Amino acid sequence: MTPQEAARLTQVWQDAQLALLALQLDPQGLGGVWLRAGHGPVRDAWLAQLQATEISSVRVPAQVDDERLLGGIDLAQTLQYGRLVQQQGLLAQAHGGLLLLPMAERLPTQTVAHIAQAQDLGVVHSQGGHAVQPARFAIVALDESEGEETGLAQRLTDRLGLWLDVRGNCLADTREAVEPLSPQERSDALQGLNRLQPTEPQVHAMCQTALALGVYSLRAPLMALRMAAVCAALEGRDTLDDADLGTGARMVLGPRATRLPQSAPEPAQAQAEPQAEPQDGPDSAPPPPDCTPTQAPPEHAQNPQDHSPDQAQQPQEVEAPDPELLMAAALASLPPHLLDRLRLGQAGRNKAQGVGSSGQATRSHLRGRPLAPRAGKPGSGARLHLLATLRAAAPKQRLRHKLPGAGKVCLRAEDFHVQRFAQRSPSCLIFALDASGSAALQRLAEAKGAVELLLQDSYARRDSVCVIAFRAAAAQVLLVPTRSLVRAKRALAGLPGGGGTPLASGMQAALVQARALQRAGTTPMLVMLSDGRANVSAAGVGGRAQAQADALAWAGQWRNSGFSALWIDTAAQPEAQAQALARQMGASYFPMPYVQAQRMAAVVQDAAAQLRQA
Repeated sequence: MTPQEAARLTQVWQDAQLALLALQLDPQGLGGVWLRAGHGPVRDAWLAQLQATEISSVRVPAQVDDERLLGGIDLAQTLQYGRLVQQQGLLAQAHGGLLLLPMAERLPTQTVAHIAQAQDLGVVHSQGGHAVQPARFAIVALDESEGEETGLAQRLTDRLGLWLDVRGNCLADTREAVEPLSPQERSDALQGLNRLQPTEPQVHAMCQTALALGVYSLRAPLMALRMAAVCAALEGRDTLDDADLGTGARMVLGPRATRLPQSAPEPAQAQAEPQAEPQDGPDSAPPPPDCTPTQAPPEHAQNPQDHSPDQAQQPQEVEAPDPELLMAAALASLPPHLLDRLRLGQAGRNKAQGVGSSGQATRSHLRGRPLAPRAGKPGSGARLHLLATLRAAAPKQRLRHKLPGAGKVCLRAEDFHVQRFAQRSPSCLIFALDASGSAALQRLAEAKGAVELLLQDSYARRDSVCVIAFRAAAAQVLLVPTRSLVRAKRALAGLPGGGGTPLASGMQAALVQARALQRAGTTPMLVMLSDGRANVSAAGVGGRAQAQADALAWAGQWRNSGFSALWIDTAAQPEAQAQALARQMGASYFPMPYVQAQRMAAVVQDAAAQLRQA
């Protein structure tokens, strides 16, 4: 481990300790914490420290149903007593404390929507709308995703102020632990926090930093300012200084960055120029007060006798924070592989699940993951959901028993609910490898390694990989769609290199495989690894002009099919021909002059996740 990496991991754990104090002081103002950590001693140590703060928490199972989450009718009690009896949901139980979400990356979309709505409104509507209960809470989302997977839904990550990634830390880092705040310390810090207010120049500087980093959510700079106020309150200060603002930018804005701040110093330069312009002539308008923090006050304001005592106590000069300091603090916590994600155009996507996590979603009445029941009549393959039907009919039993001919349980057509299931079709990555002479042997070997890494990752999800190599005069299917890692290694070991580049034949073979996979209920995705310099036509005849025309034609057919694709340009310099073919295919383009198996696998994972969420 390099000294830089060791220093980074030390800073990560220190930020995790500061997050514990921030949660103890102002959990609802910060929204909560997104903790990315595998199941192990590091996460257990952090959770043990969280429990030591004595903040009440409610754990939400990953497969919780709507009735348990939101609350609703207690069916047994309602039928027993003949009156409506409500049960409190988990969101209402978390009022005033923390909502702990283990395996948050696997939460269903409907559950995430309920949690986000309750946190925004501060109340929760019970299932069926029979009751409204307060639910003001902060969220601690535990994300166990591996590698570059970011499984937590974006509607949750946007509401969580603090993002922590301790996947690289070890047990030795956990020796440094802060003591939780005592009741007296928390009371004093809360009093100071209520008095702290950021100045207008500080708000402008934080918003400019967020804009320079490509953070467009309005919640982010507000949470960064709130985190700065928390730091100042913990230190017992009455005002925010640059160090507090830098901590807020590092912990809130840095992990959210979606672009590199090439133009970060420009706002400061743009503000410095207008300050000198008003002296050029009498007709020039003075700059606004917040843009000239060091400007002296007017002459009539320098006499303290012209003001009331309250006004005299207010500071006449407000120093604007240094934008370069805020930017440097935010850059210290940029997410890993940001450059690769920027080239793919998906740095801001946090909702993806990783390769093989899901194919196309379908609805089924017989099999799959259970969904919440919905009102409807059984029939055409739909089955009656007995408990949901009784739950809908229970509040109306007293009224229906007064009707003639009523039995012990009176059901009506409007009470019927049917079962629903969600299925995910398997996915398949189709690798089309350029094995011609223009593809260096080293790049071809790294491509083989990337295929093996991706196959290892997708094996647990029961997805498949297909490999097509094109060289000489035609394309060849080296590996039919399979999940066997041994079979893949055997097929890739014998992949030769050299000869022409029949790019059109490779696209044609990939399209044939994709259509066959679609008919079998599998979601295909193509990954092209080529420099795009075709010199063999679809008929197997040499000639660059005809070969390029055939490749463009088959690229258009791939685009018309609606399948997803990623083009990895393996040339030493980005090729214009490869970019044109990628546009014609509707594929994401990524140049990779220095091919590495690990990096290629990570790029394919990110691209596959992005394309599935598009």
